[in-house]
Amino acid sequence: MSDIPACPSCAMENTYPDGDNYICADCGHEWPIASGNGEGGEALVVRDVNGNVLNSGDTVTVIKDLKVKGSSIPLKQGTVIRNIRLVDGDEEHIEGSSDKIKGLVLKVCFLKKA
Repeated sequence: MSDIPACPSCAMENTYPDGDNYICADCGHEWPIASGNGEGGEALVVRDVNGNVLNSGDTVTVIKDLKVKGSSIPLKQGTVIRNIRLVDGDEEHIEGSSDKIKGLVLKVCFLKKA
């Protein structure tokens, strides 16, 4: 178990591999196993509309009323999306859920970090 890294979010060593990701059992943070492939400079950075860096588990706010495909309920400006997840290999989209709509995939250009 010494080859499994500590969690980058909470620094605890209670981590385990699951598929293509490492998972921290303490805080639930997930990060890719293949992050250290020698190239080094290709870390995915997801930024909100104001340029703030977003991480998995962050809380964001919708800055504009959005129509949601497959739902008659729109996302209103100011809606809070808690505990977001970053989409692997995509710096323009995040996954999350609001209080009324579950399983959303949102563009970061309509979000600001709360």
